[in-house]
Amino acid sequence: QVQLVESGGGLVQAGGFLRVSCAASGRTFSRDAMGWFRQAPGKEREFVAAISWSGGSREYADSVKGRFTISRDNTKNTVYLQMNSLKPEDTAVYYCAARYGAPRVGVNEYDYWGQGTQVTVSS
Repeated sequence: QVQLVESGGGLVQAGGFLRVSCAASGRTFSRDAMGWFRQAPGKEREFVAAISWSGGSREYADSVKGRFTISRDNTKNTVYLQMNSLKPEDTAVYYCAARYGAPRVGVNEYDYWGQGTQVTVSS
C-alpha cells in the first residue's frame, strides 16, 4: 500500500508560479513511478507529468511543456510539481499518483492516488 498526501495548492495570479508537493508513505517509494494529474470542474481527469523512480525519465503533457517541471527526492519520499507561467486554464484539483514500474500517462495505469490539492489561477 502507498499513501499519498498532496500539499502546496492555492490561489495565484496568471503569470505566477506555485509548487505542489506529494508526500508518500508505505511501500518503497523509490521504486515507484509518480505522476501528476489534474481535474477541472466538469472535465475528465487529465495527465500533467510523470517521472520514473530514478528521475531519469520524465514526460509532460503538451499543454504544460516548458512551464511545469516534475522532480522527486527519494530521500524525502516526495515528488514535486513546479508550475511557472500559470494560466487560468491551469485551474484544477491536482492529484499525484503512484505505480510500480515505468511512468505512464493514462489515468487507469496508476494504482494509488492522493486526495488532491486545489490550484486556482486568476486572470
